[in-house]
Amino acid sequence: MAKPEVAQIEVAGRPVRLTSPDKVYFPQRGYTKRDVFEYYLAVGDGIFRALRNRPTTLQRFPEGIEGEMFFQKRVPTRGVPPWVETATIAFPSGRTADELCPGDLAHVAWAAQMGTIVFHPWPVRSANVDNPDELRIDLDPQPGTDFDDAVEAAGALREVLEELGWTGWPKTSGGRGVHVYVRIKPDWNFVDARRAGIALAREVERRRPDKVTTNWWKEERGQRVFIDYNQMARDRTIACAYSLRANARATASAPVTWDELTEVEPDDFDLRTMPKRFAEIGDPHAGIDDSAVDITPLLEWFARDEADGRGDMPYPPEYPKMPGEPKRVQPSKDRDLKDK
Repeated sequence: MAKPEVAQIEVAGRPVRLTSPDKVYFPQRGYTKRDVFEYYLAVGDGIFRALRNRPTTLQRFPEGIEGEMFFQKRVPTRGVPPWVETATIAFPSGRTADELCPGDLAHVAWAAQMGTIVFHPWPVRSANVDNPDELRIDLDPQPGTDFDDAVEAAGALREVLEELGWTGWPKTSGGRGVHVYVRIKPDWNFVDARRAGIALAREVERRRPDKVTTNWWKEERGQRVFIDYNQMARDRTIACAYSLRANARATASAPVTWDELTEVEPDDFDLRTMPKRFAEIGDPHAGIDDSAVDITPLLEWFARDEADGRGDMPYPPEYPKMPGEPKRVQPSKDRDLKDK
């Protein structure tokens, strides 16, 4: 019986094994494990910029995207190269985990060898795991809306950011949505960063109530783009820039310029096209780490809204009850509202 094929590839000066390279990971396109591995090397500078020193949850598909999927939040204690770095993070429950924390591109390659398709980094660095350094705005189209609507909502967000004097860094989600990142100073905890995200989302909603909603309950969103403020809650993550997505086309979350955002389609960016794009133009987010902003203005907006009766908003259902949080009951099932 033939032995499984094994290659050893040097990445960032470290030996990384690649086993079963011909295993098909994306059946409809015929892309293999080797294709995924080589993709991440081809966009290496870009994805490492997105993952550098960030605790990262791995979305793994060891048998390909049509096989079993699981999220790995804990690096195994056995069978791991001695150079693999981790960071200890705490979940809302109080439990902890040692997550992969890429210190170089070899960590990304090792994760790809383990069947990782999608990388979900935390918005923190290993040196300060309780204080986000990245504000993430997730523009999520609801039923009846699409990518073009998310782009239009992103335009309204851009106006707010520019008035603040801040730089926003947009990317496609790899699906119908748009993500915009803002580098922030790591001087605040997750509660503060989430409140800043709520305040920013509400300001965009005020300007485009026809297009944007911050309503947590789906029954209240209508045909609008939802700004998912809970993406800034502890332990919530977004597929990073250059990460592949686990869909039939093997699309990628693509960093773009603001001008490009109005011209592109999500399917423009996939496992084959992204390496070519990266070789030609480099990383549109290359300057993302050049400056970080003070979120005090957003916290002042939150305090203003709170004084007007619009305070905190519901957390995801798996979270413990948080101080100042309203009831987690959808309006149609809220007995107090029905009795009024």
